[in-house]
Amino acid sequence: MAGATVFMFSGQGSQYYQMGKELFAQHAVFRDWMLRLDELAYRESGKRVLDAIYSSAKSEVFDRTLLTHPAIFMVEYALAQCLIHEGIRPDMVLGASLGSFAAAAVAGYVELEDAMRAVVGQAKAFEASCERGGMIAVLAEPLLYEEDFLRNHSAMAGVNLANHFVVSAAGHSLAFIEQNLRQQGVSHQRLAVSFAFHSPWIDPAREQFVSCMQTIAVRSGEIPIVCCARAATLSKLPEGFFWQVVCQPIHFKKTVDCLEQQDGPYRYIDVGPSGTMATFVKYNLSASSLSTGHSILTPFGRDRKNFDALLALQ
Repeated sequence: MAGATVFMFSGQGSQYYQMGKELFAQHAVFRDWMLRLDELAYRESGKRVLDAIYSSAKSEVFDRTLLTHPAIFMVEYALAQCLIHEGIRPDMVLGASLGSFAAAAVAGYVELEDAMRAVVGQAKAFEASCERGGMIAVLAEPLLYEEDFLRNHSAMAGVNLANHFVVSAAGHSLAFIEQNLRQQGVSHQRLAVSFAFHSPWIDPAREQFVSCMQTIAVRSGEIPIVCCARAATLSKLPEGFFWQVVCQPIHFKKTVDCLEQQDGPYRYIDVGPSGTMATFVKYNLSASSLSTGHSILTPFGRDRKNFDALLALQ
């Protein structure tokens, strides 16, 4: 296929129980990486993340940060390595929030073991320092955020589409916000997260996480990394990068718009658990764009079929 290949890595809220189960059962490379990554996570957290992922029904809420942080990282890194093994290599990686850790590891900015240490270290910092909170995806124009019930009780966490944004709030404000959205007839969904990422409510975790990062080496990468916090393509990670990507808003729409104005077309491949980023890409592309968006894992299954269909396009 023509065009540069972009691997996209999503963050918190994209996870669910049983994610990647079909590939884990059927693809040896994916399974081997998941097992290896589980050992790394266990070394850092004392938790068997793989057991947690496949321990409960898909319909149950999977939101324990000490488990979901490494779980998302594991699935994304393993899927990226599967694609590379099959001959699909990224020309650049795009990270949103937590997904930036896996993106940076795949692109060579950090060693795999260090990336896992940072992921678990960040989860520990959140659980030790932050009050409970949450995030709500809102299907409306971001202008709605200017209304008092949102502006005074939440933080703008990100804009994904012209009519899709996300807010973060303290736990005690979530029901109030949802009640007002219902009264206005605005479609919305609470994400499966335990903290108000991309907001001032996670600031108490910063000091502990920064201390953790002092033991982790960041180097020059092998390919560019597209940062959704900056809506920019980077060849070097700035100081504080791994904190910035989880505390600053996600500018996904702006990021895709910026890429589309550069050399293209692009083949955007979503290596996240939910496939949502591929959907966002498709809605963000102009009618004249030759770029394409592709999902593999979704909560609805067909993971192996999606994987094989992508390989068939080479």
